[in-house]
Amino acid sequence: MARRDITIVAEARELRGKNEARRLRVAGAMPGVLYGAGGESVAVAVSPKEVRKILHSKTGHNTIFNLALTGGETTPVMIVDWQNEPVKDTLLHVDLKRIDLTLRIKVKVPVHTKGEPHGVKIQGGLHEVITREIEIECLPDEIPEEYVMDVTALELNQAIRASDIPLEGSAKLISNPDSVISHVVVLKAEAEPVAVATEGAPGAVAAEPEVIKKGKKDEEAAAPDEKDKKKK
Repeated sequence: MARRDITIVAEARELRGKNEARRLRVAGAMPGVLYGAGGESVAVAVSPKEVRKILHSKTGHNTIFNLALTGGETTPVMIVDWQNEPVKDTLLHVDLKRIDLTLRIKVKVPVHTKGEPHGVKIQGGLHEVITREIEIECLPDEIPEEYVMDVTALELNQAIRASDIPLEGSAKLISNPDSVISHVVVLKAEAEPVAVATEGAPGAVAAEPEVIKKGKKDEEAAAPDEKDKKKK
């Protein structure tokens, strides 16, 4: 979703490398790069606090905001990639892409469910959420914040798929239409222990008494043969 009321100031930077990145962070800034929409790639320095505010907003990285380059252009952009420090979770770098508001773009939009399915409340099933976002293509000014699907009417063995999500405006579904968003399935009951296990099956117990009986019969059958040999 475009946010024309948000503007972040950026400064072009000529120096690059680890030392320059450290200097920027000490000064409270962060290295980044601006590119796309037919423009040149520009190394920039931006405020990590301002970028984090956008990432933590309701629209997150789908937010389109203005980037004002000191002494240069002011252009609508989106955050397309960012790096965090693994221990302190501080922002280290950000990639910003210029957005042409007249051209369609592909974005991933979160999908949430609400309500308790009939298949759970009445039929004793289990509601599972399989997919939490779908990919669509639309104009930048028409990117939805989220999709919310009511699952109250879901019966046992029924599912909501990507094709069931109502799209508005210029939005076109890119994800597989058959992708399951959520479904209600039968609870798997624990298998009861079997008294007599099949031979060779996992957990089978050898039937020793039968083996012993068989051995005795073999010995008894062999006894006459031994007597015959002695007579001969």
